[in-house]
Amino acid sequence: MPPPVQVANLPINPPTLGHNGYQGLNPHVETLPKGWNGFNSRALSEDLIVEHDVGIRVRDGCTLYCDIYRPVVAADTPIPAIVAWSPFGKKHNGISMMQKVRWGCGVPPGCLSGLERFEGPDPAEYCPRGFAIVNVDSRGAGDSDGSIVIMGSQEGEDGHDVIEALARMSWCDGSVGLAGNSHLGIVQWFIAATRPPSLKAIAPWEACGDLYREQFVRGGAWDNGLFDLITRESIRGRHGLEDFKEMYRRDPLMNAYWANKRADIRNINIPTYVVASYSSFVHTMGSIRGWMEVDTEQKWLRWDPYQEWYDLWAVEESREELAAFFSRFLKNEDNGWEETPRVRMSSLNYGNTPPVYPIVEEDFPLPRTEYRQMFLAADGVLAAAPATQESVLTYDSESGTDPVDGVGFVHTFTEKTRLMGLPKAVLFMSCDALDDMVVFVLIRKLDKQGREMINVNIPLEAAPVSTVEEIPRDEYSNLTLYYGPTGILRASHREVDPLRSLHPQYPFHPHTQAKKIVPGTVVELEIGLWAMGVDYEAGESLRVQVSGENPLIQERKYAKVEMEVRNKGLHKLHVGGKYPSRVILPFV
Repeated sequence: MPPPVQVANLPINPPTLGHNGYQGLNPHVETLPKGWNGFNSRALSEDLIVEHDVGIRVRDGCTLYCDIYRPVVAADTPIPAIVAWSPFGKKHNGISMMQKVRWGCGVPPGCLSGLERFEGPDPAEYCPRGFAIVNVDSRGAGDSDGSIVIMGSQEGEDGHDVIEALARMSWCDGSVGLAGNSHLGIVQWFIAATRPPSLKAIAPWEACGDLYREQFVRGGAWDNGLFDLITRESIRGRHGLEDFKEMYRRDPLMNAYWANKRADIRNINIPTYVVASYSSFVHTMGSIRGWMEVDTEQKWLRWDPYQEWYDLWAVEESREELAAFFSRFLKNEDNGWEETPRVRMSSLNYGNTPPVYPIVEEDFPLPRTEYRQMFLAADGVLAAAPATQESVLTYDSESGTDPVDGVGFVHTFTEKTRLMGLPKAVLFMSCDALDDMVVFVLIRKLDKQGREMINVNIPLEAAPVSTVEEIPRDEYSNLTLYYGPTGILRASHREVDPLRSLHPQYPFHPHTQAKKIVPGTVVELEIGLWAMGVDYEAGESLRVQVSGENPLIQERKYAKVEMEVRNKGLHKLHVGGKYPSRVILPFV
C-alpha cells in the first residue's frame, strides 16, 4: 500500500478539449483505414482498430481509462499487448511535443503517425508487427479517477491491476509487456516489482529508479528540474497532483514517503531490455541499478549514444530491436534474440566526431576497469600522487555567473585513452560562512588547445547545424548538448552506507540525518559522479571542476525553486598533505 503519511496535493489544470490531444471522455470503437494520415506525417500501412476510453477498474474502485490500438487481425487471432503508462495524456503525442523542444531533438518530419503517446511506442510501427499498443492515463490523469501520484507502490498496484485486466480481454493472448522512455520507463520498475502474472517482459529505456536520489533531491539538494514545466504544460487532471515541493518542505530527509519512491528492482525476475545514456540528467543511474539488480539472466543493456526520444522514434535499428525483443518474449518466437550481446556500450568523442558505438562488452561496470586515483594539486593539475604540502583553493559559491565560479584541475593525455564507467570524487572541503555546503563536481573534455568541448546528443546530420562551432550560445540546451558527468552532494548528507552502495565508485547516501558542520571545519565528501564514456586523443585533456552552483547549461526558462539556503560565501577546497582530495577515474 502507499506510504503511511499524508500526501500534499497540488491543484492542477483540468483537461480541456484540444489541449495535448484531449478529446473528452467518449468511449467508442473505430477503424482507421490503411493510408490514414490524420497528422500529415506518417501514413498507416494497414487498417487499425482503435478502442477509445476503455475503462478498467483497479483494486480500490478507481477507474483508469486507456486507448487500445490493435491490428484488425486481432478480432480473430489473440495478440500480446505492449502498455505505455504515464500521466501526460494518452493522446498527447510525440509530434506535438517535438515541436516544442530544441531542434525537435532531431526527430524528422514524417517519422511518427501521431497515434504514439509522448515517449511511447508508435502503433503505426508495432501494430502491423502483431502487437496491441495500450496507452493508459494513469490514476487522476485526464478522466481517470483519483488524484495523480508519481511512481511508488500506488502506480505499481494500478499497473498490476490494469495488466491483468488487459490480459483477460478477448483480443489479448494473455501476454503483456511494458515500454517507453522516462516516466513510461521509470514506472516499469514499480509495476514489474509487483510481479503481475501476465507481465512477460519489460523495456525500461532511460528510467531512473529513485525519485529522491536521482531526480528531486540528488545528493541531498532540492532540484525541481523540469517537473514544474511538465506540470504546467503536460499534466492535466480533475483531482490534483501530489506536491513534491511541499513534501520536501515538510521533511527534507529520507522518510517513508520518499522511500516509497525507490523501486524494489531486485523483485523483478522477467526478461528486461535496459537502455541508458550518459547525457540524461535524470535517468542514467537508475538504468545502471536496473541492469545490476534485476533478478534474471535474461537481461540486456544497450548504452545509447543519443538522446532518448531520438533513439525511440528516429533510429530504425532501435525500433527493430524493440520489436524483436517483444516478439521473443511476448510471442515466444524463436528469432535469435538471445544472440544479441548482453552489453553494448558507447563512447563519446565530443565535437564534430561521432560517438563510438556499439562496443560489445561482457558486463557493466566493465570487469577490466582500472580505477586510477588522480590527485587535485594547487597548481591546477591532476597529479599521480598527493602533494606533501597542504594548500587551500577557494571559489565563490554564490557567483550567479554563467559559467559559474569554481576551481579546475587538468590532466592531458599523451596517448589515445578511453574512460568508461563510474568516476568518483573524494574532496576535503570547508566553509567559514555557513554550517553546510552543496558541492558540484563536473568532468569536462578539452580539445588540444585547451578549449572546452561539447557533445551533441543527436547525430549532427539530424541537427540544423553542420558543426558544433555553428551552434549559437543562446541555443544551448541540456536536452541537446552534454558537458560531461556530474556529481552533487550536500555536505550535511555526507554519510555513506557501504553495504547499500551500488559499487565502491558510487556511494549510497542514506539521507536520514543532516550532520551540520561547525563553520570552518574541514569535512571529507565522497561524491559519486554519474557514469561516463569518453574517448580522448593524445593532446586532449580532462578537467575536473568543483563549484557551489550547478555547472551545466543555465536555461533561464526553467525557473529554479530554492527550498533552503544552499550555500553562502567562499568554499574552501583543501588539497595535499593530510587532505588528499582526488578523483578516481575508470580507465579501460
